[in-house]
Amino acid sequence: MTVAISAERRQLIASVADIVLAQVEPIVRVAVDGVSGAGKTTFAHELTARMQRAERNVIRASVDDFHRPKAQRYRLGRDSPDGHYEESYDYESLRRELLDPLSPSGSRLYRTAMFDCTLDSPIESRRLRADGGTILIVDGLFLNRDELRGYWDVSIFLAVPFEIAIARCARRDGSARGAADASNRRYVVGETRYLNECRPQERASIVIDNSDLSQPVLLR
Repeated sequence: MTVAISAERRQLIASVADIVLAQVEPIVRVAVDGVSGAGKTTFAHELTARMQRAERNVIRASVDDFHRPKAQRYRLGRDSPDGHYEESYDYESLRRELLDPLSPSGSRLYRTAMFDCTLDSPIESRRLRADGGTILIVDGLFLNRDELRGYWDVSIFLAVPFEIAIARCARRDGSARGAADASNRRYVVGETRYLNECRPQERASIVIDNSDLSQPVLLR
């Protein structure tokens, strides 16, 4: 998703960066959460660039590189919202290989990717060592689930209505444009379950209305 960086967006990114830079943890762990099409990856990239301009080391990761194999993701059916919410990601691997090592008492030996969703096969990535003062920025769905919420020093939730988010996905990958379309039910219903059960807008430390990419609004 390409975004023209407006002055308003640049200022908001700078404000969020200031909050992240004020953290004093040995490794600052940042989540960028939101529904499909909310603009998580783009926002995480922009925040990373701002951190790097401040001469901070950044580890960029995505929960998409910790998918489960297709057979498990779709074992409840390809259209199952519960399958989307419950079976998409390998949280045990995410915690073991990335989040636990970068926690305050962790080894700092981490991996950023364990599975290639396109090839439906594991990735043999090597372990890297994080230096003190590094910032970890992770984007992806469901990052404020119960089993993950305690890992984040800063949690950002991008609030975008499904109608806008689904239209973005359609422009990006050619999927159906309507939130009510049957092919989108897996995602809309599964992610609505997440919003209702985990209330990420309440759990996040920063909430941003990212509906208008050129004029995002800091809600909290």
